[in-house]
Amino acid sequence: MGGSDARALSRSLLDLCRMRKLTIATAESCTGGLVAGALTDIPGSSDVIDRGFVTYSNDAKRAMLGVEASTLANFGAVSKETATAMAVGALERAGVDLAVAITGTAGPGGATPGKPVGLVHFAAAARDGRIIHREQRFGAIGRTAVRQRSVVEALRMLMELARGPQAAAKPRRTAAATRLRPRVTRSPRRHVVKRRPPRSPRG
Repeated sequence: MGGSDARALSRSLLDLCRMRKLTIATAESCTGGLVAGALTDIPGSSDVIDRGFVTYSNDAKRAMLGVEASTLANFGAVSKETATAMAVGALERAGVDLAVAITGTAGPGGATPGKPVGLVHFAAAARDGRIIHREQRFGAIGRTAVRQRSVVEALRMLMELARGPQAAAKPRRTAAATRLRPRVTRSPRRHVVKRRPPRSPRG
């Protein structure tokens, strides 16, 4: 997955958001603005993209996105909780319809116990209250590859939210309910043969 995947996804996402009149903000740590860059690389993206936050340090996450210091202290910068707080913070501070956040360890250094190189947490939030989170463990595939794959994943999550909430599946009708009504079998009518009265003898 490389630049061509990100470009195709960016085009599709922008077209969908344009059609549905949705705006987007990004909050990026390990990708350093690559998601915003992929989207704004498409001409005419200004009617969808509002802004991008590059919050590489914990101080930036707190100051620009309102991530609580306790969240960072208890769970770390690379965590579901921090990614979610980043996405919600971007959504609220930008006043947009959709926001995506990325925080991870692209490598080659920076790994900690339980958080290896290639671990990336993603979160996306929508104005209607939907929030989705994903964790990817890309492995030590190289800094550039981790960042490129992260961009594609973030775009996919935005696309998922942009499509709108999925309609609840209709309950499947049971076999009994789908059966045709049984026909009422009626007993055959008896045909009564009317006997003609005997003819009177001709005189």
